[in-house]
Amino acid sequence: MKKTALLNAAISQLIATMGHGDTLVIGDVGLPVPAGVPVIDLAVTRGVPDFMTVLNTVLSELQVEFHIVADEMQSVSPALAAQVAALDLPQGRSMSHEDFKRATAAAKACIRTGECTPYANIILGSGVVF
Repeated sequence: MKKTALLNAAISQLIATMGHGDTLVIGDVGLPVPAGVPVIDLAVTRGVPDFMTVLNTVLSELQVEFHIVADEMQSVSPALAAQVAALDLPQGRSMSHEDFKRATAAAKACIRTGECTPYANIILGSGVVF
């Protein structure tokens, strides 16, 4: 049995197969996922699992080089934006939600949470550990 916090086999496999610069998306329950992007659907009910729990668990295994959020997160969901900022992730930037949705088309996969907070979405770019 795994010793790390991440127990989901599909997410573990996703992270294990990511190369430098590959991206994955962690999204709220309403984020549209472009055709062709695999979805790991964790949503059980409203709020379960929540965005921050999934993000923190993924961060326990994924080496992150950059991250992207929607501009709207700061004004519409400032408490969530503060939680993400407190993680001190490398090379953060933001873009309009429309551009964010377009950027998800290049993701290796999207992890769908049960989060219902507006703009609770992030793109994580894989780094290297050496």
